Amino acid sequence: MGDRLIRRHGGRAGNARRDSPRTIAQMPWAPPINIDRPTEPLDEGGVAAIHDCAMRILEELGIEFLNDTAREILRKAGCTVNGDNVRIGRDFVMAHLAHAPAEFTITPRNPDHAITLGGKNMVFVNVSSPPNAMDLDRGRRVGDFETFRDFMKLTQYFNCIHVAGGYPVEPVDIHASVRHLHCLYEKLTLTDKVVHAYSLGTERVEDVLEMARIASGLPAEEFFAKPRLYTNINSSSPLKHDWPMLDGAMRFARRGQPVIVTPFTLAGAMAPVTMAGAVAQSVAEGLAAIVLLQIINPGTPVVLGTFTSNVDMRTGAPAFGTPEYMRATQMTGQMARFYGIPLRASNACASNAPDAQAMWESMNSLWSAVQSGVNIVYHAAGWLEGGLIASYEKFVMDCEVLQQIQRYMQPIITDTSASGLAFDAMTEVGSNGHFFGAAHTQERYESAFYAPFLSDWRNFEAWEADGSKDAAQRANGIWKKILAEFQPPPMDEAVREELAAFVARRVAEGGAPTDF
Repeated sequence: MGDRLIRRHGGRAGNARRDSPRTIAQMPWAPPINIDRPTEPLDEGGVAAIHDCAMRILEELGIEFLNDTAREILRKAGCTVNGDNVRIGRDFVMAHLAHAPAEFTITPRNPDHAITLGGKNMVFVNVSSPPNAMDLDRGRRVGDFETFRDFMKLTQYFNCIHVAGGYPVEPVDIHASVRHLHCLYEKLTLTDKVVHAYSLGTERVEDVLEMARIASGLPAEEFFAKPRLYTNINSSSPLKHDWPMLDGAMRFARRGQPVIVTPFTLAGAMAPVTMAGAVAQSVAEGLAAIVLLQIINPGTPVVLGTFTSNVDMRTGAPAFGTPEYMRATQMTGQMARFYGIPLRASNACASNAPDAQAMWESMNSLWSAVQSGVNIVYHAAGWLEGGLIASYEKFVMDCEVLQQIQRYMQPIITDTSASGLAFDAMTEVGSNGHFFGAAHTQERYESAFYAPFLSDWRNFEAWEADGSKDAAQRANGIWKKILAEFQPPPMDEAVREELAAFVARRVAEGGAPTDF
């Protein structure tokens, strides 16, 4: 798996050839601003109760920190350490949370694709980390490097995907010791959006930090002077943070780079069966790591993640997009605002195919994110089977929904100016005419309403004459055309060569140590 895996890309700027029609007429790059008031199922007393329970967890039960460096930092700061267990007082927690910024910006190698997290800002991340891939032609299969590259191209192509998160599928045909090197090379050359580093070992983290710096063309001092990339860590619920996740998070904090802390709490399995209890545990686990990062470097940009759902009590399988999942996300949104920290959630579903179940579960997940004031939505496009499948068709189908959310947020829809109220147009048409030919309509008809690229609004006869294709079949044709016309964003050739040389050197050195 040596240098042959490093591909060189040329071509013009942008996502598609400039001398051919675009596959879809997609909306421009414009991360949405959530103009809606958040849904708040908890009253003031409910927020106080969950906060108190989370603080009691930290004070009385403690969190297991399976990292000696992290424990020593917490001990020196005044926390109670007993073996791996760390107990943290509530006043201590709140004092350190005060250092965390409520809003921050991450700037990738293309500054036009910078994102802001916090406040009313909302961004969408590609599907991340499934071991398997699926499409209608080849079915379900183990992830490989070519499939990884396909999903990176889709990530770059769609303007409604704002972040190139974790591996959209694990390329298991590349040895784990060098997988991160080849994957990040492709990610940094096939995309110019904000990228993510897995916290899965010291060498991997350091390699990715350096590769992102090289891709930026900036010296280290300038690169690390502001947020450029991020990592996401998960707790090992219940009440535990493991060694590699903490190691990576601390390395990011020391360099002032953002960390998303996302407990994975499934009610009835790794958390209490009640949603309030599961949310309280999730909050406690998240805040424990965030406090550690603020001790290391006060002001480190952080995001509190929620992944609180429930299991199917008949089978033990995770369930997503459920009523409980929606409420848990909304409740965690209230808690994130209480602590003044940006929030992460996910577009999760349990369906095994890009079917009706997949879309209703995803719609529940996505709209609960909107309702909850979520700032960054993980797995926004392409997730199936509870995160075990990256689906080509589902990626396209989800992007249709994401564009509709983006359109829904545009203030033009709620314009109440004289033009928006259209009284003059009503006067012109009167009670016997129609608005198709009105001047007001003629001036606006091209942009008046959302124009879908996947939905089929034709009547039955026209749809039948065109092959009676359902949404998944139409999506199948779209992703194939996108990959056929894709061209990567520009990169200075000297930077590309330096990046390739770094990968070649680290591959020759053996990459990162593994257990196999």
